[in-house]
Amino acid sequence: MPEKRPFERLPADVSPLNYGLCLKPDLIDFTFEGKLEAAVQVKNATNQIVMNCADIDIITASYAPEGDEEVHATGFNYQNEDEKVTLSFPSTLQKGTGTLKIDFVGELNDKMKGFYRSKYTTPTGDTRYAAVTQFEATDARRAFPCWDEPAIKATFDISLVVPKDRVALSNMNVVDRKPYPDDENLVEVKFARTPVMSTYLVAFVVGEYDFVEARSQDGVLVRVYTPVGKAEQGKFALEVAAKTLPFYKDYFNVPYPLPKIDLIAIADFAAGAMENWGLVTYRETALLIDPKNSCSSSRQWVALVVGHELAHQWFGNLVTMEWWTHLWLNEGFASWIEYLCVDHCFPEYDIWTQFVSADYTRAQELDALDNSHPIEVSVGHPSEVDEIFDAISYSKGASVIRMLHDYIGDEDFRKGMNLYLTKFQQKNAATEDLWESLEKASGKPIAAVMNTWTKQMGFPLIYVEAEQQEDDRVLKLVQKKFCASGPYTGEDFPMWMVPISICTSDDPTCAKMQILMDKPELTVVLKDTKPEQWVKLNLGTVGFYRTQYSPAMLEALLPAIRDLSLPPVDRLGLQNDLFSLARAGIISTVEVLKVMEAFVNEPNYTVWSDLSCNLGILSTLLSHTDFHEDIQAFVRDVFSPIGDRLGWDPRPGEGHLDALLRGLVLGKLGKAGHKATLEEARRRFKDHVEGKHILSADLRSPVYVTVLKHGDSSTLDTMLKLHKQADMQEEKNRIERVLGAISQPELIQKVLTFALSEEVRPQDTVSVIGGVAGGSKQGRKAAWKFVRDNWEELYNRYQGGFLISRLIKLTVDGFANDKMAAEVKAFFESHPAPSAERTVQQCCENILLNAAWLKRDADNIHHFLAQRRGPPATVNSYLVWL
Repeated sequence: MPEKRPFERLPADVSPLNYGLCLKPDLIDFTFEGKLEAAVQVKNATNQIVMNCADIDIITASYAPEGDEEVHATGFNYQNEDEKVTLSFPSTLQKGTGTLKIDFVGELNDKMKGFYRSKYTTPTGDTRYAAVTQFEATDARRAFPCWDEPAIKATFDISLVVPKDRVALSNMNVVDRKPYPDDENLVEVKFARTPVMSTYLVAFVVGEYDFVEARSQDGVLVRVYTPVGKAEQGKFALEVAAKTLPFYKDYFNVPYPLPKIDLIAIADFAAGAMENWGLVTYRETALLIDPKNSCSSSRQWVALVVGHELAHQWFGNLVTMEWWTHLWLNEGFASWIEYLCVDHCFPEYDIWTQFVSADYTRAQELDALDNSHPIEVSVGHPSEVDEIFDAISYSKGASVIRMLHDYIGDEDFRKGMNLYLTKFQQKNAATEDLWESLEKASGKPIAAVMNTWTKQMGFPLIYVEAEQQEDDRVLKLVQKKFCASGPYTGEDFPMWMVPISICTSDDPTCAKMQILMDKPELTVVLKDTKPEQWVKLNLGTVGFYRTQYSPAMLEALLPAIRDLSLPPVDRLGLQNDLFSLARAGIISTVEVLKVMEAFVNEPNYTVWSDLSCNLGILSTLLSHTDFHEDIQAFVRDVFSPIGDRLGWDPRPGEGHLDALLRGLVLGKLGKAGHKATLEEARRRFKDHVEGKHILSADLRSPVYVTVLKHGDSSTLDTMLKLHKQADMQEEKNRIERVLGAISQPELIQKVLTFALSEEVRPQDTVSVIGGVAGGSKQGRKAAWKFVRDNWEELYNRYQGGFLISRLIKLTVDGFANDKMAAEVKAFFESHPAPSAERTVQQCCENILLNAAWLKRDADNIHHFLAQRRGPPATVNSYLVWL
């Protein structure tokens, strides 16, 4: 790794008590003027004030001690590298309070950070711009000079000078709106004073919006702001938000601290959403739901994101991490509780099972790499913050909190949370503070247990074998670090304190025994367990570890998959563990393929979703061989029985999960060239395009991907036309994500060119290129070449944000030979991307692991697939590859 940049936090000599801030954005020239009047406290006499400042020009600055003459600063020394400015004064500023005044100008940039411009189209087709903010982690300094560190909290009095026909919003409610003296087209909008808060949570928006509103049970005014003419599409999020606020108030036993909350859809937005206190910003696709054109997975996504951002209003905004090192606490916690909240609002989503597939297994995949990192990373320079907005901070963070919640029990967990929030409200806290509160509430050794999960990277593999002794089953457990590259061989022996639950076929839903494994090996006795009973570890797939059973124990568990006596989340966990053991070379991939065939009767969406992901990984791997068609046939065989059972059209009384499952299965069959599915998809696509019969939103992705995968240039043109006509961002995104399925080289190029065109919003370019890379072997090569050829433009667009990491990962993760790993490494050595360094290392490691997997298992897999001839009925499906 290159040297870490030396970094110092701001000196503590002077600190802000209140920021009086007035900003006047110019939506034509893309600049803004600002006036800051801050009440500050000089703690140590000094003749300079050091603040954060980036891309801002200071015009004048002065300091007036309370009741004394104002002193003008004689110099502004910008340290651009460190995003700081030093104001020098001719005389010493004495201890005490005073007023710092700064007049400055800045630019409304197009980088989706700081105070930036966002392009939108009016209902009449004009292009206009809104001025919006994104300050986390360190971009408030692009909007006004400030002490831009989470622990330096102050209150804010904000006013905005804006065209009178525009909506102006900030964290607090409007208290005054008056004509601006110098220009009759402008108004000055003044907002109420905020509570004590961190700079990264300050927000303002100026633009044209409609809204819908409601009051939550506890009297908080909730509004959802939408593009003009789309207020209807805010209703779903409004309902979720109005239900969620009282849920959190009750859960934490702390009321929501502000008089109002706004949720607003922003056209150009890099993240999914941002939890600014009282003014939460979202990508349109994370907030807007159109009853006719939104699919079930979009509704679920909106519910989760709303739940996540609203949780931050307490956990993050009221109590804030002391420094970015503790970011995981904010994000991991919110990523866990968003599920609790959605489960409360929509029990029919079975969302906790989905958590395991979406977060838990994803985190384990990343955390098994040598280039993973601990949940808690010490962060110095701001450029290092971006790279920890990743699956470890969010998904592993959420997974270990879920494990902790299970270990403590809900009642004590809530007690501890309340203790923590009341003790640190309006202040800052570190990870240890939370452990202390939870320890107090539960009387369990929380810090000791949790430090093993947050301070060291990785997680354990627990090997278990059993022996029958009369009426008892004696289990021997051994823990070792789980590595993606195979059995752990390191010198040191990392150890975890692992809460382990064990159940038997007697009652698969209830733990027969719970232990805390705090040593490398352990023997436990399960009393009264008959020889014919099976034994399963990690009930509910809650513990963050993988399990490897002795062959006999595994053999006994497999019938419980077939007859569904094992609960869905345990079927999923078992299959996922086996798949990753195969990937790591600890067992043979063929063993897992055999287990996958045992899922013929599987009814559960999430279990299928996880199976589907793993088969996708395998299919990508085998695209590097000459028997790729054999794995496609396997996919068709595994998925066609469930496809036949579901059919194309919803049956009366079907729910959310059936809709998700149908989309998943049809898409999988269609991509794999299942003849009947392909024909039906083409028929329905034609009717859709001709306006005869519009596809339901839930069927669009699977149909689009199927016709594109087996389509030609006219199919692609039709899709691009649908994209242009789509009024809704969700539909545009839906199309953007599948375009890469097209397989002819010249059409692949056309899609890549389209990715960088004006037609695609900057934050969505990444998913178009990623779709091409994931679409086919040719696509992968073409996408990687495209990224290299257009690196300057792409890097310029996304540098220092997590989109650059995502772009790299999506483009190169699927390669599988050592030469490619070297090529990727070399490219980024000569084109450094500091915020994506770790991602590049992880990708290179993944490529080498894929290569090793292929060398090790390709022949066995080929042999297994070749000799597995289904009944004659499936032979016809080989003929579709004309």
